[in-house]
Amino acid sequence: MQLGPITVPVPVMLSPMAGVTNWPFRLLCRQYGPDGLYVGEMVTARALVARNPKAFRLCRFAPQEKVRSLQLYGVDPQIMEQATRMVVDAGWADHIDMNFGCPVPKVTRHGGGSALPWKTDLFAELVHRVVAVCSPAGIPVTAKIRVGIDHQHETFLEAAHIAQEEGCAAVTLHARTTAEYYGGHADWDRIAQLVQAVDIPVFGNGDIWTAEDALDMFAQTGCAGVAIGRGCQGRPWLFADIAAALAGSPERQEPTLGQVGAIMARHARLLAEFYDGDERMAVHDMRKHVAWYLKGFAVGGQVRRDFMACESLEELDRCIADLDQDMPYPRAVAGKPRGRVRYAKKVRLPYGWLDSRTTTHQERETLFGNDPMDASY
Repeated sequence: MQLGPITVPVPVMLSPMAGVTNWPFRLLCRQYGPDGLYVGEMVTARALVARNPKAFRLCRFAPQEKVRSLQLYGVDPQIMEQATRMVVDAGWADHIDMNFGCPVPKVTRHGGGSALPWKTDLFAELVHRVVAVCSPAGIPVTAKIRVGIDHQHETFLEAAHIAQEEGCAAVTLHARTTAEYYGGHADWDRIAQLVQAVDIPVFGNGDIWTAEDALDMFAQTGCAGVAIGRGCQGRPWLFADIAAALAGSPERQEPTLGQVGAIMARHARLLAEFYDGDERMAVHDMRKHVAWYLKGFAVGGQVRRDFMACESLEELDRCIADLDQDMPYPRAVAGKPRGRVRYAKKVRLPYGWLDSRTTTHQERETLFGNDPMDASY
């Protein structure tokens, strides 16, 4: 796949996930996987412009990352333009993805994330401004979208056309609506529909739990690439399986619990480096990852509680050493959903959001003065 001046040898993407895809996790996925795109977790434009230390930390990349892919989120076009200018002028990224796919209420109730494409004027302006800053620097811009707010208010076809017209190099479609959240089954037919509707590459996203799922998505939708989200949580080696599958190999990774423990230990040390040596922050961050790494292994509740109580790398290492090193990989959970599996919920939107496809002056004043994720993070 070609994204502007960037050649992506294998069209496989690590989908950005808040609180997950910082550079330690990206590095683990990359070491197993093909030479694709490994996108950082969402950086809030307002926090970046305010020079918030956490936003700056999220803009860091490991030296091994060949293509530095950064995802920006915002609602105010001026703030997004300023944040993009900061990234470009500082030379922090080679590729920028724009977040229009987040379904969480604290974002959508202020018109952000997957709610935003409903307002076509605002969506077009945001994309236009970011592309205008990135194009002279040769930095391709992509957009992550959902099918729509719900099935009565679908936006994906129109949003993808706007993204194409405004200069995006590709779009990623998570084949669920905001209302569907992460529940049910992703509708891959919508990905196929979008592939036929636009000329730019389409990454398909949703319900890729195994390498076979990735092959099936390519075959069923004709998408140019696949984006892997929750399927790799606690399983960075999924990218090795996908690389093997694309090469026609039946070989799959099935690490023992001891091998998984070694990955956990490395992940924790990378996180300690990410947090500038703060072990406590690193092991606290590891708690959600530990739950994913241990999914399906018969380790017992006490072992899991012991991991959750860790406050240092030494304590984490002791818990890992106490695991049954030879316990085989639980094949039964390989193709099961991971991470968030919440089902349909009421969508939170600004008052009167669905009354019009364009923003009023009053709506813009309200939105831009109350960004859904403020500069304090």
